[in-house]
Amino acid sequence: GQQGISVGDIQEELSIPGSTLSHHISGLSQADLIHQRREGRTLFCIANYQHLEDVIDFLKDECCVGDSIN
Repeated sequence: GQQGISVGDIQEELSIPGSTLSHHISGLSQADLIHQRREGRTLFCIANYQHLEDVIDFLKDECCVGDSIN
């Protein structure tokens, strides 16, 4: 949601090493699919819903031509 989720909670949910998670979060941030907010020592990831919707729309238009989900 708009509040975001802490990096620690993401790591716990996915059960992946911190270095792996950091790598993927960095890529998502560079692609502007998420942004981050710091509250004290806690880093939160917040989805950029408009960009995510744009990516989904692109994938539907370009990759699912003729498929029933379009």
